[in-house]
Amino acid sequence: FEEGKSYMLIANHTSMMDIMMMLVAVKNHPFVFVGKKELAKIPLFGFIYKRVCILVDRGNSKSRYQVFERAQSRIKQGLSICIFPEGGVPDDESIVLDEFKDGAFRIAIEHQLPIVPLVFFDNKKRLSYTFFSGSPGRMRAKI
Repeated sequence: FEEGKSYMLIANHTSMMDIMMMLVAVKNHPFVFVGKKELAKIPLFGFIYKRVCILVDRGNSKSRYQVFERAQSRIKQGLSICIFPEGGVPDDESIVLDEFKDGAFRIAIEHQLPIVPLVFFDNKKRLSYTFFSGSPGRMRAKI
């Protein structure tokens, strides 16, 4: 990463560990997550989440448009933007990679941001959204 340059960071979203893995994989470059508004309702987590993320109500077109404005403000501050383009973790755990929404790519085009894809190979196997599933082991990320 070049210092002072903003990027669009995208990754697959399959686990509760994806956010932590993104923070570890891109630890020396400041970025902000774009995330769904519903998570702001979670006690304690939501308090922090709504202060450090760009929130989007995916069912509201005005909210989706406001993400573009908020992203522009953060890009001007020298931050990169991180979006999981699948728009959430698929309910069907047999899906390895769900269909991408276009928001991340539209923001990247609008603001001329280079796209940096990341792949989290093991997160779903280590800590999926199915209760009492997973196993200890190595977790790999590829940028």
